[in-house]
Amino acid sequence: MHPNPAFRQEPRDRNLAFARDRGFGILTVNGAEGPLAAHVPFLLNDDASFAEMHLARSNPIARAGLPLPALLAISGPDAYISPDWYGPHSEVPDQVPTWNYVAVHLRGVLEPLPDDALRPHVDALSAEHEGRIEGKQPWTSAKMTEGAMPRMLRMILPFRFRVDSVDATWKLNQNKAPEIRARAAAVLSRGNAPAQQIAALMRDLPTE
Repeated sequence: MHPNPAFRQEPRDRNLAFARDRGFGILTVNGAEGPLAAHVPFLLNDDASFAEMHLARSNPIARAGLPLPALLAISGPDAYISPDWYGPHSEVPDQVPTWNYVAVHLRGVLEPLPDDALRPHVDALSAEHEGRIEGKQPWTSAKMTEGAMPRMLRMILPFRFRVDSVDATWKLNQNKAPEIRARAAAVLSRGNAPAQQIAALMRDLPTE
């Protein structure tokens, strides 16, 4: 997390809402021979006390001697910021390039779940994301041929990540004057999708 307090003012509820909406992150633990990481979809429960996820049986994290302290890092949009976008050098001198981004870190403990928790988890996970797609009937495992789902489920294991703390960075040029920030956002709004998302977040910041 960035150490500047200006980038760490968002309330816990917004950070958790971002993590819940994103639903995908990098899970890390310390293994016997060094750090281990896995890219995982997850479901955060209603009060954000835990997230449920699954890993391949062969994933090193699944065989790392759980329970273990863990970090779940959830990244949002990001964009390069050129100092030229702030305005003329005579008006905004001695600026340097930077990167704007959103990231939420959940820290806690990763623990295995019993095998019978797996099917409800994967059904809930697919239902959550199918429900976000407009204009189609949600996919369910009922569409699979008999016996196919149990065979696939044997390849993965269920886990619970117990959330102990929430930390976040919303680095959006809060340390710049509103008019300077607006100039950079105007350029970003003509960029790719992540740049446009960062521009929108920059514009949403208070102007005073």
